[in-house]
Amino acid sequence: MDLKFIRQNKELVIDGCRKKRVKVDIDKIITLDEGRRELTGRIENLRAQQNKIGKKPSPEEINRLKQTKTDLKAAEEELEKVEPELMHLVHLVPNMPLLEVIEGQSEADNVVLREVGQKPKFSFTPKDYLVLNEKLDLIDTERAAKVAGSRFGYLKNEAVLLEFALMQLALEVITKNNFTPVLPPVMVNEKAMSAMGYLDRGGDEIYKTQDDLYLVGTSEQSVGPMHTDETFAHKDLPRRYVSFSTCFRREAGSYGKDVKGIIRVHQFDKMEMFVFCRPEDSVKEHKLLLSLEEKLMQLLKIPYRVIDICTADLGDPAAAKYDLEAWMSGQNQYRETHSTSNCTDFQAQRLNVRFRDQAGKINFVHTLNGTAFAMGRTIIAIIENYQQKDGSIIVPKALQKYIKIKKVSPSSKFQ
Repeated sequence: MDLKFIRQNKELVIDGCRKKRVKVDIDKIITLDEGRRELTGRIENLRAQQNKIGKKPSPEEINRLKQTKTDLKAAEEELEKVEPELMHLVHLVPNMPLLEVIEGQSEADNVVLREVGQKPKFSFTPKDYLVLNEKLDLIDTERAAKVAGSRFGYLKNEAVLLEFALMQLALEVITKNNFTPVLPPVMVNEKAMSAMGYLDRGGDEIYKTQDDLYLVGTSEQSVGPMHTDETFAHKDLPRRYVSFSTCFRREAGSYGKDVKGIIRVHQFDKMEMFVFCRPEDSVKEHKLLLSLEEKLMQLLKIPYRVIDICTADLGDPAAAKYDLEAWMSGQNQYRETHSTSNCTDFQAQRLNVRFRDQAGKINFVHTLNGTAFAMGRTIIAIIENYQQKDGSIIVPKALQKYIKIKKVSPSSKFQ
């Protein structure tokens, strides 16, 4: 968050923090900033006084120079104490929610905007994906536990083909909208991860290596920093990317939740969309990302609902956010499979990603992100919604041209 914005919009920032249920001492930030600016001015004046002393100073000037050096050292030491405390507090200030975002106290206040698609009707009691997997052999968590521990899994047989078919479908649909495909690094340095807004409250979900690199929990964290310290020309925006990466999450705080299977795992694959755009276009780009997410789900003919996320459930970087939840027939519930966020200039300020407008003025870009496919959960939705009475799975028509088979059954295995 820009200090000047905080100074000039104190009440707005306090209200934004309240809406996001984030506690930050804004008054202390302003007090520290005032002190920092006073110290900075004092240091500049003392240095100017030093520079006025000639090469052959008089005894009086020598005494004055000694006092100036003492005062300068004291001011610089004080500034060294103030700046880290100030910047720590500033980094705790979240992005301000857009005015149209629903105010809420928790995720319970999120609002279902619409439900799309007909839930499958079965002539039998539908099974969940774990029961179906017993004969289909698509997922192996028991052997993964021997190799890596809990919350890991092997995808096998047609599940692997389904993943790569989903990737091809997403690329075909998304690249038609001027998205550049990219395979990004899955490890980023502390500067990049912090700038994206994921370390300020502890980063409990993030894995860190002994080399001080962080494993991404979404390729947004790697694609966003691509253009650090760069300035786009007005005509080069929007810049859109679609990326594929393996993602890693500690799943801190999820003890006892979805322990079995691959709903909530430490490692999974995901395709992500990311956009750099002009500020006046970010709402439109957000709608584009949501429309692409919905189009992909409609092509798969998987029922889903769109959730408008309230202020308390936004997270630090997002100013507005929508989730998509896919219907899981075997579990008789909706599960989150997609999200898309407008982060306005929150990340861009930290990354120093700017653009030159048509008048030649330099401004910060806006950044947005959106899920194309979270592979594991999408495969689960396919398994549960396309299951047949004999335990086989029909492959969605939208994927059949990539996977070359129409049905997944025990007899179709690779031996």
